[in-house]
Amino acid sequence: MAVEVISFGCRLNTYEAEVMKREAEAAGLGHRDGGAILVNTCAVTAEAVRQASQAIRRARRDNPQARIVVTGCAAQTDAGRFAAMDEVDAVIGNEEKLSADSYRAIPDFGLGAEEKVRVNDIMSVRETAGHMVDAIEGRARAIVQVQNGCDHRCTFCIIPFGRGNSRSVPMGAAVDQVKRLVGHGYNEVVLSGVDMTSYGADLPGKARLGTLVQAILARVPELKRLRLSSIDSVEADDALVEAIGGDMRLMPHLHLSLQAGDDMILKRMKRRHSRDDAIRFCAEMRSRRPDIVYGADIIAGFPTETEAMFENSLKLVEDCGLTHLHVFPFSPREGTPAARMPQLPKALVKARAARLRAAGDTAFRAHLARLVGTRQRVLVEREGLGRTEDFTLTEIDGGLPGAILDAIITGETGERLRARQSDAALAA
Repeated sequence: MAVEVISFGCRLNTYEAEVMKREAEAAGLGHRDGGAILVNTCAVTAEAVRQASQAIRRARRDNPQARIVVTGCAAQTDAGRFAAMDEVDAVIGNEEKLSADSYRAIPDFGLGAEEKVRVNDIMSVRETAGHMVDAIEGRARAIVQVQNGCDHRCTFCIIPFGRGNSRSVPMGAAVDQVKRLVGHGYNEVVLSGVDMTSYGADLPGKARLGTLVQAILARVPELKRLRLSSIDSVEADDALVEAIGGDMRLMPHLHLSLQAGDDMILKRMKRRHSRDDAIRFCAEMRSRRPDIVYGADIIAGFPTETEAMFENSLKLVEDCGLTHLHVFPFSPREGTPAARMPQLPKALVKARAARLRAAGDTAFRAHLARLVGTRQRVLVEREGLGRTEDFTLTEIDGGLPGAILDAIITGETGERLRARQSDAALAA
C-alpha cells in the first residue's frame, strides 16, 4: 500500500495532501508493515467532520494492518475526538503534517488516546513555507499555496483555530514555484490560500495579492492560464482588479466569499462587507471583463435569520449574477460565537438551503444555455471532460489531460456543456 492520503475540503487541502504524501514517504512511513493511511480532515461543517470519521472507520475495516494518521483542520481543533477512536494510531497538527520529522516520530500501535496526539499551538506559527510540489498527481492543473491562516474572526468560522493567523509565502518563492510547475508541463496554475486576499500583510513591504498576480503574469510569460481560488471581494486591491480586467491569461472566474446577502446577518457574522459592496464589486468587474463568471459561498439559516433576511440572500444570486453557487446549511461549530446565538429549526435551515440551491441551479442552467454556439478554450482534465476558462465542466473528445483545446459549444445537458474541437484546431 505504501502511503495513501484521504483528503477532505478545500483546494489547499488537496495541495497539502501531495506534500504530506511526499514527506511521509520520505520518512519511510509507508515501508512499515501494512503501509499508512493519512486522513486530511476539514472542519468547516459538522458534516465534514462526520464524513472524516466515517472514512477512518472504513479505512480500518479495509486495511486492518495499516497505520492510520489523522491530521487537518478538524484534527487541529478537536484532536481528542480522533485520538479517542480505536481505529486511529496518531493525530498530528496542520503544521506538523507537512514535515517528514512528524512522520518519523509516529510510534508503534497500542498507545493511549493522550499519547497519540502531536498537535502544537497553531497560533504560534508565524511563517508559511513555499512547499514545492513538482506535480499534482492525476490532475490537469497545478495548485500553488501562497497564503495560510486567517486574521479575521467571523462568528461562524472555526478555521482560524485550525489554520492559525494569516501568513504568506514570499513573493519570489511563489513565482519560482509557478515557473517550476510550468516547466513541468502545466498549462494552468491555481493560486490557493485560506484568506488569499489578505496575502502579503505579514511580508516586508506588505505586497498585496494583486502585486503577486501581476508578478507571476510578468515573470512567467509561458504560463497560459492563471486561476484564483476563493477571494474576499472587499479586500481586492487595485492591482488585482487591474489584472483581472487587463490580462486574459487570468481566468474569468472568481469564487467569492459572500456568505449572506442581508446587512444585519453580515454584521452578526462579523463580515467586512455589505450587500451593496458585493453587488458593486460584481458590477465593476463585469464592466471590466464582460465574460467574467462568479461563484460564491452562501450560508443558509444563520442564527436569527428571518424570512426577509433570507430573501435578501436569495436575491443576491440575481443581483450579483452568481453562477456557481456553494450553499452551506448553517452548522454550529462548538467554540464559535454563532453557536451560542439563537438557532433556527433544522428543518427550516434545510428548506432554505434547498431554495438557495434551486436558485443557483436556475442561474447555472441559464449560463449553460448562453454558452451554446460560442467558441471556448477547454482545458482537458481527463478523457472526455474538461473546463472552460470560466470553469464550466465540458464534455469534449480528444486531447491529453492538461491540453488546451479550441472548441465549439454544441449543446448542454443541464449540468455541463457539450463541445467539439473547432475545425481550425483539428486542422492544426
